[in-house]
Amino acid sequence: MNPIPHPNHPTATSPAPAPWIPPGETEQLLHEATLRGDARAQLAALAGAELYIPAPRAEVDARPDNVTWRAHHDPSGFVCRPVLTRGMLPAWHADWVFHGVSLRWVAEFGWPEAGMFLGVNVGTPGQLLLPATPTERALWQRAYAENDRLQENRLLALRHGALHGPLAYGLACGTHLAIVAAVPWNEIGTVYREYLREREQLRDSWGITDHAGWRRQLDILLDARNSPPEPDFVLRAREQLAAGLGELPSADLWRETAAGHAQDLGADAGTVKGIEDLVRRIMRYEARFRADGLLEPDGRVRTTVAYDYGRAVNLARWGLSARYCAPAEAEQAIVYAGALSKSAYRSWEEFSAGYALGRVLRFDGESYGPFYEQNVIAHRLLAESEGSPWRHIPWR
Repeated sequence: MNPIPHPNHPTATSPAPAPWIPPGETEQLLHEATLRGDARAQLAALAGAELYIPAPRAEVDARPDNVTWRAHHDPSGFVCRPVLTRGMLPAWHADWVFHGVSLRWVAEFGWPEAGMFLGVNVGTPGQLLLPATPTERALWQRAYAENDRLQENRLLALRHGALHGPLAYGLACGTHLAIVAAVPWNEIGTVYREYLREREQLRDSWGITDHAGWRRQLDILLDARNSPPEPDFVLRAREQLAAGLGELPSADLWRETAAGHAQDLGADAGTVKGIEDLVRRIMRYEARFRADGLLEPDGRVRTTVAYDYGRAVNLARWGLSARYCAPAEAEQAIVYAGALSKSAYRSWEEFSAGYALGRVLRFDGESYGPFYEQNVIAHRLLAESEGSPWRHIPWR
């Protein structure tokens, strides 16, 4: 299997162009494999990536179960069926969306017997053309079957994405979920998940089917009203006691004070008991956080609003991907979520612990299962990775 290089080369009299810098992980892997002439590595890179087929949005909305994959007739003479890798997607457009497909799907597509190529990132410096004969397609299927690249819990970024400034700051506040989904943390544009899957997820998980529904849920998150109020109620009680005492209160004093406040506000006996149990749960989670490095040995969580703010960042990205909003509105929400986060916490690490506590109190039930483990993985990646936004974007 011989890759066909990009057809545009400098002439003897033209100045040498600046070296092309691949924007993301998949493009980097493909570029390095092409320079080595390593066809197997090219397929491995494609097998581990989602590939994108452009389509008119009206066509996809009208026939969501159908993927029309149009051939591309290049002026240089070749014919291919084109796909794009994530880092090579064009700028967001309201009327153009993308199907996300796998290399296996591509291999199983109804190809003619000869004369057509799979075109990867056609017309770009990262262009790659692969013959689509039955023999070659069998190799694609084998590469997909052998693919062992992780599909979640990865810290990714795009070189042309936001890296500094208020937008990058806000996007960094949404990195936990970007790591879970293995999408670039600093991207805001054409795709988060592919178009149809994005709309399905928003409908099923959030009840969002239009701009108004998206905006309503976004505002609830930005107001920190999506998560239950009880965790911050008891955390505020501890902070008020600490401020008055000049030191952290004992567990008993914290529990009794929080329960007493709830009773004074008219809570019934069941609610008061729930407040007492919540204090105990938070203490157990914080102890586990300290053991796993999410908190310093003497650290504590002061508020869980990070969980709503972090999800607001992602809901803005999801709405953009689903075409429920335009880039300006999404970016404004992301910047605002970043500003809210900055006012509520004192460091990236503190923000991360607040996010983690909000998430596990909502979904983990002290099972220390995936909802807990994902927080630990994300926190460690952000704390230890050279490419982490925590390393390059100051909290203050």
